[in-house]
Amino acid sequence: MEQRSALIPKLGAARCGGAVRREVILPSAQRWEAVPGALGPTLGPQSMHTAERAQRRATEGAPPGRHSQPPGRGRLHPAPGVPTGQGLPPRTPRCRPTPPPRGRAVLSARPLPEAGVFRGARRCGGPAHLPPGGYGAWQERAARDPAAFWAEAARGALRWDSPFHTAREAAPAGAGARWFLGGRLNVSVNCLDQHVEKTPNRVALIWERDEPGTAVHVTYRELLDLTCRLANTLKKYGIQKGDKVAIYMSVSPLSVAAMLACARIGAVHTVVFAGFSAESLAGRIMDSECKAVITYNQGVRGGRITELKTTVDEAVKNCPSVKHVFVAQRTDNKTQMGDRDVPLEEEMDKAASVCTPESMDSEDMLFMLYTSGSTGKPKGIVHTQAGYLLYAALTHKYVFDYQQGDVFGCVADIGWITGHSYVVYGPLCNGGTTVLFESTPVYPDPGRYWEMVQRLKINQFYGAPTAIRLLLNYGDKWVKKYDRSSLKTLGSVGEPINNEAWQWFYHVVGEGRCTLVDTWWQTETGGICIAPRPSEEKADIIPAMAMRPFFGIFPVLMDENGKVLEGNDVSGALCITQPWPGLARTIYRDHQRFVDTYFKAYPGYYFTGDGAYRTKEGYYQITGRMDDVINISGHRLGTAEIEDAMADHPDVPETAVIGYPHEIKGEGAFAFIVLKEQTAHIDHVKEELKTIVATKIAKYAVPDHILVVKRLPKTRSGKIMRRLLRKVVTEQSSNMGDVTTLDDPSVVTEILDAYQKYKKEKSSS
Repeated sequence: MEQRSALIPKLGAARCGGAVRREVILPSAQRWEAVPGALGPTLGPQSMHTAERAQRRATEGAPPGRHSQPPGRGRLHPAPGVPTGQGLPPRTPRCRPTPPPRGRAVLSARPLPEAGVFRGARRCGGPAHLPPGGYGAWQERAARDPAAFWAEAARGALRWDSPFHTAREAAPAGAGARWFLGGRLNVSVNCLDQHVEKTPNRVALIWERDEPGTAVHVTYRELLDLTCRLANTLKKYGIQKGDKVAIYMSVSPLSVAAMLACARIGAVHTVVFAGFSAESLAGRIMDSECKAVITYNQGVRGGRITELKTTVDEAVKNCPSVKHVFVAQRTDNKTQMGDRDVPLEEEMDKAASVCTPESMDSEDMLFMLYTSGSTGKPKGIVHTQAGYLLYAALTHKYVFDYQQGDVFGCVADIGWITGHSYVVYGPLCNGGTTVLFESTPVYPDPGRYWEMVQRLKINQFYGAPTAIRLLLNYGDKWVKKYDRSSLKTLGSVGEPINNEAWQWFYHVVGEGRCTLVDTWWQTETGGICIAPRPSEEKADIIPAMAMRPFFGIFPVLMDENGKVLEGNDVSGALCITQPWPGLARTIYRDHQRFVDTYFKAYPGYYFTGDGAYRTKEGYYQITGRMDDVINISGHRLGTAEIEDAMADHPDVPETAVIGYPHEIKGEGAFAFIVLKEQTAHIDHVKEELKTIVATKIAKYAVPDHILVVKRLPKTRSGKIMRRLLRKVVTEQSSNMGDVTTLDDPSVVTEILDAYQKYKKEKSSS
């Protein structure tokens, strides 16, 4: 008999689980220029999804008699052992008993091979799910007529209220090209309604809660009901089309419903990672002019409670635009409610389960997501409706070879772009089953990911190199303890993966039989731009390399003089020659900054800010950031942000922060500080600085090292030469390069001496 939870259960819930069941030579570089808006010829006699949909209707219908059954309204009693209080309101998602664990595979230990080419690294013996004509044909079509290519893709992949009349309209300086003009649609309809019409009982979400061994299943019908009730609640409290709503929540079905509810009524959501401080949250709320905040009373992660509502209370003190704070209950603990606070579950209980979707222009804003830049102020990246959704859906389908019936496990937080594109919008637009991971990779032990893979029978696993490096240090036993035979594709995201981690991920986790895609993309790009798949059938995969551009993405490498580097075996600044629908449109309220950041350095090209190497075979390997942005555990962070925070300390007049290689996190922050004369208790000052950074930004931003120096290396114009500090920390002091522009070159020796002394003290402690 099917067991149901009391709404979404919270701490102490009964154990639940189970699951539902290409190579091309690119054309020479083309400038970022206008393409005729006419739709042009189609890609084929039928859209790319028509045949698939027909087959799906024939094979995936819901059980007889259940399609027309109206969703229940009443609250159900919790299972034994489930505390009272509601973690999600009115509709009750399924909570199915976990089937007995399958036999555990015992893998023989074997040495990992050296880096090399993996010939046609396939999964489970089956061919990749390639589009008609294969990778080469699609890439050639995209190069020949980008507007026609994306127009046909949009007609086939999305449900439109009104068709578009122009595929693409160029923008001044190439920044902010507009797509699918005249078209109207609703993102939530594409992610929910169209699937509810055909297979309402297909599982949309599997919430892997922080509590070990528990999962909650939510069908498409249940998620639509939840979304509509939340949308109607927002409307009741005055949230309208175009209003901004901040979402400060841990990963859960309710947080996904909050995103989709905003999309349904035309509100713009900005999700803020629930680990950010009150000051960081307030800054994002004020910049985006949010009218409301949706949050939980508390968050639960890694067995620890975090005070989300308390953080929101502190943040909104200085945010006059916020009229209401909607508060849901993740735990049973009570929280202080103020005049503008709204108990979300109670209001959703009273709301209607049907909400008419707002028909949105294709270029209306869908969401904003704040990312760090080389200046101290985070920038609100703007993504729009149709272009973003199309690109997220296509990359999800073809990079990971996602097919109906698969369980897609992306373990990213929804506070980052990875969570937006590959936890929520991409999988749901494709009618997939997506996992929401609330916990950490080592709670309650380092086997958490792999136990989850066994229990939920996950087919695609997408995670960060930081987590893979962390788990590698615990050895193979925690992986081999669990059956991972369901896995078909592995993916890494957030930063380049090193060879050792790649080899371990491929051989130990994937048993040498799963395709491993090292993906490169950014918040600004909306979705994956370079990855080993899709490709021609059985094409090679080179370890720790992104390799191949996605359909319609045409990279080039630029030299320091702004010239395109021709041929292979070259390194330079990574740029992209043509716009694509998933690219961000602007920075909120600062379009000039958008132009200056991404299009000014190399006019006519989108500058990614990353460097890359093009191999002798023509593949792309990302070499890292070229600006003052570091990547800590997959989180991009401007060094200026950390410096600005530390500058608040009264005894610290000057700071310089750089990134350095970190064994686990990929990059860490190393801070050089200058103290005022006669400053005492230096260790105490360092601890205060760490607290300031954690409070003003987040704990992950706290520098691993803080070195006191007499002065910083500056040019005669006063600019700090951070490259010299990087040379010191990375042990490259014998090759400092040109230091003639320094105001006093002897400062280098001073800093080197201080660093060597610091190293000795650290090694002896």
